Amino acid sequence: MLDAQEIDRLTTTVLLGAFALSVLFGAIVHRTRYCTMGAIADLMTTGDATRLRQWVLAAGVGTIGFGVLVATGCVQAADSLYAGTRWMWLSALSGGALFGVGMVLASGCGSKALVRMGAGNLKALVAFLAMALSASAAMRGIAAVARDRTVDRVFVSFDGPATLGHLAASAGGWPLPWTLLAAAVLVGLPFVLWALSGPGFINAPNLLAGLGLGGVLVAMWWLSGHAGHVAEHPETLESAYLATRSGRMEALTFTGPLAHTLDWLTFFSDRSQRLSLGVASVAGVVVGAAAHALATRQFRWEGFRTTEDLANHLIGGVLMGVGGVTALGCSIGQGLSGVSNLSLTSFTAVLGIVAGAVMALKYQTWRLERSV
Repeated sequence: MLDAQEIDRLTTTVLLGAFALSVLFGAIVHRTRYCTMGAIADLMTTGDATRLRQWVLAAGVGTIGFGVLVATGCVQAADSLYAGTRWMWLSALSGGALFGVGMVLASGCGSKALVRMGAGNLKALVAFLAMALSASAAMRGIAAVARDRTVDRVFVSFDGPATLGHLAASAGGWPLPWTLLAAAVLVGLPFVLWALSGPGFINAPNLLAGLGLGGVLVAMWWLSGHAGHVAEHPETLESAYLATRSGRMEALTFTGPLAHTLDWLTFFSDRSQRLSLGVASVAGVVVGAAAHALATRQFRWEGFRTTEDLANHLIGGVLMGVGGVTALGCSIGQGLSGVSNLSLTSFTAVLGIVAGAVMALKYQTWRLERSV
C-alpha cells in the first residue's frame, strides 16, 4: 500500500499528465479546426462531411482503444464515469438539445470556447463564464432542483452498467472483458472505415484530428484509470482514482470542469478546493491553443461587434451549462468519452445535441432569409 507522500506524488503526476494531454488536445483542435458544431453546420449548409468524419474517426479510435484497455486489464470498465446502471434517456435528450442550441448560439461548444479563448477570442471568454456559472447552478443551485424534480426522474434501470458491451455480456453470458472488446470493435471499426472512406479525407490535418484526438482520449483513459488508480488508499483503505472529482475513472469532458475551474479560482484558499483532472484539462486546452496560435501567428484579439452577438454568446453559454449538466456531458464528454464506453446515455445525448444544433441552425437560416 502506498503511503501519503507517495499518493501526493502520484496525484501530481496524474495532474501533470492530464495537463500535458490537454495541451496537445487544444493544439490539435486549433490546428485542424475540429468542431462538433462546425461539423453539423458544414453538412447542413454545403454538404461537406469532412469535419463530421473527423469527429466519427476520433470516436471510433477512442472506442476501440478503450476496448483494448479493458481487454488487457489496464482499466475496469465498470468504474468509468459513464458506466452508471441507469439509462437517463430523457435527461440526455432534453439536456443534449439545450446544449446543441447553445453551442450554435455561442459559436462552438465548451472545448471550442477554450480553444478560441487561447487564440485571443474575448467572445469565447464570455461564453466560458456564462457556461461555468450556469453549470454550477445546474449541479448545485436552482437549476439542479428543477432538474432533479423533472427529467432526472425518468430513466430505465439495469442490473449492471447501461452500456452496449455490458448488456451484451449479460444477455449472452459471455466473458466481460472480451465481450466489451468485441462490442468496441463492432461499433468503432465501422466508424473508422466510414470516416476514412470519404473522398479526399485522408490528409495530414484530418488524420491528425481523428487519430490524434482519439489517441489523446485513450491516453487520458489510461492515465486516469490505470496510472491514477490505487487499489487501497491509505486514508480510506478503499480503491480510489486519484485527482478526479467523481471518485471514478474520468476522461475528457468540459461542462462540470468549467464550473470546477471557476470554483478553484474563486475559492483557492479553501483547502477543500483541490486541483482536479478536469480543471487541469481546462487549463491545458487553453494553453495548447494559445501556444499553437502564437507559434503560427494566428493569435488575434477579437471582441463583440453587436449587442446581438453578445446576447447570443451569453444565452448560448447558459444553455450549454444547464444542458451539459442535464445531459451528463458535452459534445466531448458524451460525444467522445461517453461514446467510447458505448454508454446508452451517451448515444442518446449525442442525438439530442445534434437535434438541438440542427434546430438552431435552421432558425438562424430562417432569420437570415427574412432579413434579406
